Amino acid sequence: MRDRLWKKLLVLTIPYFDKHRTGDTVSRVINDTGIVRGLITEHLTGFFNGIISIIGAVAILLFLDWKMTLLLLIAVPVTMVVFIPVGRQMTKISKELQEETATFTTVLDQALSEIRLVKASNAEDYEYNNGKRSIGRLLALGIREGKLQAFIFPIVGLVMMGMLVLIIAYGGMRVSSGDLSAGDLVAFILYLIQIVMPINQISQFFTQMQKAIGATERIIATLHAEEEPLHQGRSLMNPRQPIVVDQVNFAYGENDEVLKDVQFTLMPGTVTAIVGPSGGGKTTLFSLLERFYKPQSGEVRIGKDSIWDLSLHSWRSKIGYVSQESPIIAGTIRDNLIYGTDREVTDEEIMLASKMAYADVFIDELPGRYETEVGERGIKLSGGQRQRIAIARAILRDPQILMLDEATSSLDSKSEIVVQQALDNLMVGRTTLVIAHRLSTVVDADQILFVEKGTITGRGTHGELVQSHAMYREFANQQLRIEQVN
Repeated sequence: MRDRLWKKLLVLTIPYFDKHRTGDTVSRVINDTGIVRGLITEHLTGFFNGIISIIGAVAILLFLDWKMTLLLLIAVPVTMVVFIPVGRQMTKISKELQEETATFTTVLDQALSEIRLVKASNAEDYEYNNGKRSIGRLLALGIREGKLQAFIFPIVGLVMMGMLVLIIAYGGMRVSSGDLSAGDLVAFILYLIQIVMPINQISQFFTQMQKAIGATERIIATLHAEEEPLHQGRSLMNPRQPIVVDQVNFAYGENDEVLKDVQFTLMPGTVTAIVGPSGGGKTTLFSLLERFYKPQSGEVRIGKDSIWDLSLHSWRSKIGYVSQESPIIAGTIRDNLIYGTDREVTDEEIMLASKMAYADVFIDELPGRYETEVGERGIKLSGGQRQRIAIARAILRDPQILMLDEATSSLDSKSEIVVQQALDNLMVGRTTLVIAHRLSTVVDADQILFVEKGTITGRGTHGELVQSHAMYREFANQQLRIEQVN
């Protein structure tokens, strides 16, 4: 079950992760499956053993005296009257427990993954109180569960012992009247005990099953969530074709339109730069091209093919994406450089890519060089170092389509010049889309798109936009002043 969930999580869509917190998702894989495992390993065998014992004992009792056996079966509806409402309550508590466990896991994940922010902000007390509230709610739910269990087992025992007393009384009357021998009565009582003992096991199984029902509902909801069709569709055979974004509209929510009627064409082997104020939708446009999201209307084509008709694996394998955050995985520098490549990468290729991205300068100074551990989320590296590793990773992929989201934003002036030269070399012959705030990054682009509030308000070369677009002219003059000062 964990394997199925893990496999599913890796192919779920980005909108799923936008809506669900990481701690909640982790809780489903670890805690919810643990409850189902407990039901199977600890209670299932006892349940089947109990059922076999009861069936055998009831068959013998019917043979000994069917009248007293029918009297015994009165206990079944009486027990059900207790079990059904208690079971519903147990399912409700189980759901609340799983939700609260997920909340607590989220609190832990958030606080511990950003522990430097917590300490720098003096937020230890705030995070402690957050966790304490969750722990208190978990304790309260655990006590409610314990009360139900403390109620149900004595009730079941009371019903069974009541039936035993009734059978002894009724059997004694039958023995005194000569309808039943004393030996048969003793045998009947002994077989009755064979029924009473397994009923306790069965009641425990049903109690645990109610908890498992709450857990499996959450697991099933995850397994039924929409997933990305990684290998469905045609393979992209020729990526050197025009990429056309045609009247695309996109919104994250119903009333939160981010892109409005966006249309442009990326010609093969050319560089297109996207500039504009922050929050205009530039990174969202990249997310659409990566197929993290699907537009509400409009189309994105490469040649004559819609990118949505292509195999997702094939499409993404042709793209080199360097994002603003430059995410790094825990492991060595080498692990990060070859991450996601589906071929054998030689040491010479790794060193060449590092040199092109100007990453070899700091890697060669590290004691372990390419085997140096970078820490969780690359915490042992600076922002500029992480960005250079991300660029080297893109170089190793040898993509035909490049998407650079502020690829030099965390670099100092000296590093930026060298990395920009490396990127210029990498862009040759490739269809490139660049998001940048720095004028030096975009001034030589074949096409510049100026994006404001989700709409393209200007397009052309640097010279054309300086002449025709007031806001771009202001942007260029401001950047030129900043770069002259630097």
